[in-house]
Amino acid sequence: MSRSSRDEEYAAFVAARQAHLRRVAYAICGDWHQAEDLLQTSLVKLYLAWPRIHRAGREEAYARRIIVRTAIDESRRPWRRERPGLEGRDEAQRSGLAYEERSALVDALQALPEMQRKVVVLRHWLGLSVQETAHELQISDGTVKSHSSRGIGALRERLTVA
Repeated sequence: MSRSSRDEEYAAFVAARQAHLRRVAYAICGDWHQAEDLLQTSLVKLYLAWPRIHRAGREEAYARRIIVRTAIDESRRPWRRERPGLEGRDEAQRSGLAYEERSALVDALQALPEMQRKVVVLRHWLGLSVQETAHELQISDGTVKSHSSRGIGALRERLTVA
């Protein structure tokens, strides 16, 4: 396969799935700017692995896995733990977001603890099995089940109050 046809296939995949992958990244990290960075980094990694991944036909799963692992890597970086001193005092003007992005479900999802949010997104939004979710997050099946149960319970509680 020539490089140009490979690049065209990659570009077609990104054009078709970029919006969905951006929403996945947002659901994982909870910040649109960080989600953009996360997606960009993930797409570069996907491009590097594209010839191998495309032959196997698992582009979507591999992209999700890259997003999750990149989010974990980024959260471990020291500069990610730093917080600006004026946090909450000079908030940026929110741009008009689409209904899907403003929904009560997404807000409630972002209020969950990080691991519960990741499990709920992978299990219930993306429809992965318990085993696939455990494999993606490198945790046990039982941990996936308990995080899922607690996360869904917290979502139900928040959404019935709202």
